[in-house]
Parts: sequence; C-alpha cells; structure tokens
Amino acid sequence: MMGIRQRTLKQGLPMKGNRMKRRCITLLRGALLSILVSATQAPMAWSQPEAPAPQGGQPARALTQGDAEAWLDGLLPYAIQQGDIAGGVVSIVKDGQLLLAKGYGYADTDSRTPMAADTTLIRPGSISKLFVWTAVMQLVEQRRLDLDADINRYLDFHIPDYDGRPITMRNIVTHRSGFEDVLKDIMGRYPPQSLEHYVKTRLPPRIYAPGAVPAYSNYATALAAYVVERVSGQGFAAYAAQHILRPLGMDHSTFDQPVPEAWRPNLSQGYITASTAPGYYEYIGPSPAGALTSTATDLAKFMLAHLQLGRLADGRILTEESASAMHALQPKVFPALNGMATGFYETTRNGHRSIAHNGGTQFFHSDLHLLLDDGVGIFISLNSAGNDEAATRIHNALFNGFMDRYFPAAPMAPAYGPAVADAPPATVRDDAKALSGYWGLSERHTASWLSVADLLAPVAIHDNGDGSVSFSIPTRSTARWREIAPNLWRSDDMRDRMQVLPQDGRPALLGFDVAAPIAFLPVPWWRSPGWIMPGLVGALAVLLLHGLALPAGALARRVYGLENKPGAQWLDHRVPKLLSLALIAALAGYPVLLSVLSADFTYFSARTDGITYVLEGVTLLLLCGATGLAMLSTMAQWRRHSRAWRKAGALVLLAALALVWWVAIAFRLINFNLQY
Repeated sequence: MMGIRQRTLKQGLPMKGNRMKRRCITLLRGALLSILVSATQAPMAWSQPEAPAPQGGQPARALTQGDAEAWLDGLLPYAIQQGDIAGGVVSIVKDGQLLLAKGYGYADTDSRTPMAADTTLIRPGSISKLFVWTAVMQLVEQRRLDLDADINRYLDFHIPDYDGRPITMRNIVTHRSGFEDVLKDIMGRYPPQSLEHYVKTRLPPRIYAPGAVPAYSNYATALAAYVVERVSGQGFAAYAAQHILRPLGMDHSTFDQPVPEAWRPNLSQGYITASTAPGYYEYIGPSPAGALTSTATDLAKFMLAHLQLGRLADGRILTEESASAMHALQPKVFPALNGMATGFYETTRNGHRSIAHNGGTQFFHSDLHLLLDDGVGIFISLNSAGNDEAATRIHNALFNGFMDRYFPAAPMAPAYGPAVADAPPATVRDDAKALSGYWGLSERHTASWLSVADLLAPVAIHDNGDGSVSFSIPTRSTARWREIAPNLWRSDDMRDRMQVLPQDGRPALLGFDVAAPIAFLPVPWWRSPGWIMPGLVGALAVLLLHGLALPAGALARRVYGLENKPGAQWLDHRVPKLLSLALIAALAGYPVLLSVLSADFTYFSARTDGITYVLEGVTLLLLCGATGLAMLSTMAQWRRHSRAWRKAGALVLLAALALVWWVAIAFRLINFNLQY
C-alpha cells in the first residue's frame, strides 16, 4: 500500500536506523512516492534503471520460456542473496499463455521451505487496487455506476464539495480525489473493523480541488470499494471472489483476512531482511486497497485476462469495450509525461508502453506490468525489503533488464520514453532559478503533527547557475536536470523527465515520468525548511544554554563558595531554566515518536493516541509556561534598568520561544488532531 512505492517512492524500508529514516521519508513525506518507501500500500517506487538507459540499436532476444528462465536464473538467485532477501516469485505471460512461473529462495527461512510460483501465497499489497478498479468497471459496464457522477450519489454518508466541486469516481481511479494522506489504521496486527467503519471514521481533509493534483490515496481506493459494496449489495471480498477470482480460475486468491485455515501452511513468511526473524501477519485496514493474498500463477491469470481484453478461456470479467476503456489513458495533468489509465499507471521503456501497478507492505514488495501492444505481462513479488533498498533495486533491474533484452529501443531512441529534441529555451537560466527551492510531496499530511515530516525530510531543487538544476529524490542520488523544452526537463543520466506546470508565472506543480500518481508542490515560505531549520537549531541552542545556566551556576557557586543572591528565587530564576530544558525534551519527543511509528506501522493506530495527546499537551503547557515567565522576566529587566546584555538576553530568549511557537503552529504539533 505503499507504492510510491514504493510510493509511497512508499517501498523499501539494512541497518535499522536507515530503514526507519526511509520509511519516514516515503510514507510521511510521502511516496514518497512514495510513494510514498514502506507503508502498506503506496504509489510506485521510483523505478528508474540502475544504469544509464541504453540508446537503442541492440538486437532483441526472442522471448521464449527457455531464454527467460536462463536469464532469470542468472539474475534473481544472486540478487536476492546479495540483497538479504528471503525469496520471491516471478510469472511471465505471452500471447495468451503462461510462459514461465518460478520461485526463488525461501518462503520460510527456518524450515527452508522454497518459494513456489503455483502454491506459495504472497501479499502483493497495492496491486490489490487493480481488482477494485476492475470491479468498478464491471459496474460501469452494467450502467450501475457513473464514473463522472458525484460520489455522494452512491454513499450513505456525505463528502463535502471542495470549492463547489464534488469528487467523482474518475477522480478516484486516477488518484486525483484531493484527499490528504491517511496512515492511521492502515495496517494492524489484529483484524480490522468493517470497510464501512473505516471509510466513515477515517474521512480525511480535502486539500486539493478534485482532478487537479495527482496524490496517491489508499483512502480513496477504499472509498471506491465501499461504493462497489453499496451498489452490488455484497462485501468486497465476496464480490471479488464471485465476479473476478472464480471466473478467472484464481483458486488460490482471496481478499479475506486472514486467509482460510487450510491455506495457511502455504502462506509465505514476510521479512524485513532474510537475516531477521519473520514479521507478523499484516492486517490491512482499508482492506480492498491492499489485502489480496494470491500466487504468481493466479496473478498470471489476471494479467492474461487484461491482455485479452477481459477474457481468459471460458471466463470473462469485462467486455472488450470496457477493458479497452479501462486501459486507455485518462486526461493528463502533465501533458508531456506518462499518465494514468483507470487505476493503472503508464510507463514507457524503449518505445514500448506498459500499464502497471506495484504494491508493498512492510514485508512484501511486488510489481506488475502489462505490455498491451506486445501481449506480454510480467509480475514479481519479493517477501523481504532487503538491505539498502534491495527490493526496489531488484524490481528495477528485472523490468528494465527484461525490456532491454526482449524489447530494446530502436536505434538512437532513448529508453525512457519518446525522443525529445535537446533544444533548451532561451529562458533556461531564469527557469532554473525559478524552479529552485523546497518542494513537498502531494501525498501529504497537513492537519496533524505528522506534517513535521516535511520539515525533517525536505526535498530541495538547487539552481546550479548554468541553466541546470540538481534534485535529489528518494532511492536515488542527486541527479542533474536540464530543460529540453519549455517547462520540460530531462535528467543528465537519461533516466527520467519532469514537467513543470506554472501558475501566475511561477512553477506551481512538478511531475515525473516515473510517478504518474503523485506530484510535488512548492513549499510556502512560512513552512520552508530553508529558514526554519537553521532558526530552530538556533532557538534550541538558546533554550539549551538558558537551561544549562542553572546547573552551571550551581556548580560555580559550589566551586567558588558563593552564596545565592537574595533575588535568585525559584519562580524567576530556576523554573524558567527548567522549563527550557523540559521544552527541548518535549520537542525531541516528536522525532522519537515518528521513529517508533515508522519502525512498526501498526503503531499508526489508537495504540499511540494517549502518547500523542500527552506529548502535545505537555508541549503546549511548557510553551505557555516558558513564554509567560520569559515575558515577565523581560519586563522586569526593563523595569530594573538592567544592563544591556541582560535585556538582550531576555529578548533573544523570547525570540527563540517565538520561533518554537511558529513551528508548533505551522506543523500542527499542538492541535490535538488524532485523525492522520
């Protein structure tokens, strides 16, 4: 449910500290892309190749069972061993047939149970969403659902309009519903309450106009599945079983949580790394958005059905017209980049278009691509995140290597997408300057203290002064980008393109070829880490020095045998300094809590509500107390006509507290909102 990835960005998540950091960045700031690195479902990971994309001219290998198996056998066993991944499965389909399905490594490292493509059950995370969109299209086909109608028509509760504009199902299937991201109850150790309960109690704020900004949303997918339940009169797990799984012969697939008792011996364990103990069974809160359990061969059947426009053998899940409509591109937000179909995101490699989706839980990481024009599909799932973003790197190596081997680029054609003439506009230096600054992921939190992730993990674009910019994105080192057409940029390594949408003459929205379900927006000045972080560090240093003056003074008096001055009373001397130290400790509690939550996503739940309330309450009380006493002290310095350095010190302390107030309000550290 991570996906970007992966998204989001969301997957991945080799040392414990690094894993926590990546999870924070991806999920809380976003996919990330990441989309959202390791959440429970995320948009796609940044799926750029590990090496510069080839420029074409390589001869294509024939895609046969023997060649594909030899190639996979040369890639995956070594890759999963080096990445400290327990195991994985792959399936490839071609021309209406299963070409290859194979397991690698272990489903259980303790018992040495091997991964088997046809029997080992895996959790493909957000790939579950494709079944939601398929169900939606079935109801559209039956004229029981209108993609462009107000979504409230199908609900028994009301979602308010945004500036007079309602959400439609078309907004939802393209991840443009405008909802804030939701993490609470996205994953747990125990069975969740009903889908109805989830969508009614986790309704997030609307932060964008519907259709305007790509922002991957697990909640919106759950809402779509709830519409399926309302319209069909069946629970989603039962609906999917009757109308999708059974017609396709997917006999080892289910949306039930947990899986039936008889299936459990075949369920793969999930791991962070193969060297660690297996994880717990992950219950997905918005279950249709990520709760599918399946096998590689079952998912091959799903791929075949979509490649054959809704049909597999005697089973049909969509008419040809509905399947074609589902695979067709929806109107784009970024006209020059890859876009969204109905739920699938578009990718382009070597001039070949595919529609795809990936998915990840904390332990399982999966990817699915359909090359519609070539009649080919490929699926991979790994049961471990591995070390150093191993799962993401293996996914990239597999798909990009597969495309370069069997579907290479035409001579002189770039692998990442359509060729674009390298003709930078005359305004390139001004454009680079305008683009520089801090940007925030569209899949974000604005109403709760989790918005502090934007401050702790900023994304910055730097103007290099030569018409290029540098932009560091998750799971990649910093890349240099150059403008090749007005508002269209290409990375120097040929891995990606980004497009800028201006508003009132300024860059307002930024998108990437590899990340159709997400975007970036400029960070407003009042939340900019550029000045807030240095200022906050300085403010905390002032509070620390102020607080340490208390033990330092006591030590000096002891060493030099000095007596306390008559005016050195608790209220005007000791208490303010103690409050300064206590306030620093309280502020440190937020990144500590963030680390705890990121280490185990089941803590994004009511389990930590009490801790959050206490932390915010203590922070508010300490801020009020410290500020009040600091103001009294400052006024006293003026009344006593104290020396200039004493007055200056009092003002500096007040300024430090004012900045802490700014941060606390701007990043929602004391608003007591537990809906995140």
